[in-house]
Amino acid sequence: MFITVPVPKNEQLNSYAPGSCEREKLKKALSELHNDFVEIPAIINGKEVKTGNFGNCIEPHNHQHILAQYHKVNKQEIDLAVEAAMKARIDWEEMPFYHRSAIFLKAAELLSTKYRFLLNSATMLGQSKNAYQAEIDSACELIDFWRFNAYYAQKIYEQQPLVSPKGEWNFSEYRALEGFIFAITPFNFTSIAGNLPTAPALMGNTVIWKPAGTAVYSGYFVMKILKEAGLPDGVINFIPGSGAEIGNFVIDSPYLAGIHFTGSTKVFNDIWKRTANNIHLYKSYPRIVGETGGKDFIFAHTSADVKSLAVACLRGAFEFQGQKCSAASRLYIPDTIYDEWFKEMVEMLETVKMGDVMDFSNFINAVIDKESFDRIKNYIDYAKNSPVAEIIWGGNCDDSVGYFIQPTLIKTTDPMFCTMQEEIFGPVLTVYVYPEKDFSKTLDLCDKTSPYGLTGSIFAQDRKAILEANNVLRHSAGNFYINDKPTGAVVGQQPFGGGRSSGTNDKAGSALNLQRWISARSIKENFVPDSEYKYPFMTEA
Repeated sequence: MFITVPVPKNEQLNSYAPGSCEREKLKKALSELHNDFVEIPAIINGKEVKTGNFGNCIEPHNHQHILAQYHKVNKQEIDLAVEAAMKARIDWEEMPFYHRSAIFLKAAELLSTKYRFLLNSATMLGQSKNAYQAEIDSACELIDFWRFNAYYAQKIYEQQPLVSPKGEWNFSEYRALEGFIFAITPFNFTSIAGNLPTAPALMGNTVIWKPAGTAVYSGYFVMKILKEAGLPDGVINFIPGSGAEIGNFVIDSPYLAGIHFTGSTKVFNDIWKRTANNIHLYKSYPRIVGETGGKDFIFAHTSADVKSLAVACLRGAFEFQGQKCSAASRLYIPDTIYDEWFKEMVEMLETVKMGDVMDFSNFINAVIDKESFDRIKNYIDYAKNSPVAEIIWGGNCDDSVGYFIQPTLIKTTDPMFCTMQEEIFGPVLTVYVYPEKDFSKTLDLCDKTSPYGLTGSIFAQDRKAILEANNVLRHSAGNFYINDKPTGAVVGQQPFGGGRSSGTNDKAGSALNLQRWISARSIKENFVPDSEYKYPFMTEA
């Protein structure tokens, strides 16, 4: 039986405009979740596991409100998760691809319909995203991951040798890796949290999933969707808890076959080092796939459309409080258009509202937790006291009710100022004004300023300037945008990932990523085996 995965289309966005049906449904779900309280267990081999060691899930914009408590795992539960993953591995790998893909395609349909407003609400409340940002993330992008991955996987399986000589048949088998995959997921995108464990699982691997402590809430609902879609017990094991405590126990297992990671560069470096030091323990060389930090840029040429540039800066830097690895964090702008750009920015920023996610008029919400709030505030305070920088907009911080940081513009005369180089992960955009005549020189400066290489964009109407920027900044951004903000990659349109210190650039949402979770086997069948060992050249004349 030959089965073809349907050609996927990107999930259509809901606008949540006033008077719309989806707006009312989302508000109802928000109210229900806000007023409910959930106890979240670990899920190991399909069973709920409760340890009694609790962590809290709070609303960052209202940090006194506890949405849920979750059970943190320890070594005993980790050992159970490894055992469950290894036990489930053979049956899951041998399940035909049609049936594996059907589970994730069904999960996509469940999320598109029955669970859309629930998961969006969980993301809004637990990660402080506004309605539109949640719709893009926890609904549309995760649906797209599940649909497009199944299609791309089929295309991988279809890749077969071109030649089978007469009497032979050559073919390729794409096996799962021999062991389990460790998925370590971030707080900022529910879609990434859903994709990192499910992409390897689709290819026949079993997974241990450690969600970020600040996104256990939405991750738990993702697990419930997968369970309803028919995911067998033990294929994905959900183990909340401290990364520092969990990570080493999992990474030290001899059965580790791969790591799928999104998070900070420092943590990824530590994981890589520990894995390298453990290489003698493993039964195979683990695949390590990571998407880490960014110091993403917008580079403006004097020919740029200034209004469009300003809109891209505001959205690119401040949507979801700048807590995107792709968020615009540094702007290079020529002196000839700076004043006009700043005027446009001020006019827009004066209309931007900040507050609770349940008030749909708020564009800005809270940063994720106290640690993030303090780190971002420290950068702002440093700029306030620096002789080479000034706050030209915003800079106010208030954590009395929620972790609120006003959108902040820093202007610096030093292109190597710390906020031009270091990842802040907050609503802060640093501006460097360069002389128009130094366009080429400043492009080179942009390329060499940051250790990262994730996203960036060029704004220009002059095609020669676009070409020059494209060439000079070739390795500065794995996702490069022309006259657009450097955020908002869409599955199936702009596969996402970067190089340098931004990760392994394995492009989530593409076949490139899925290929990391398989091990190919070449098979030759000889229909007419030789019956004589001698070759013709051995015959005497």
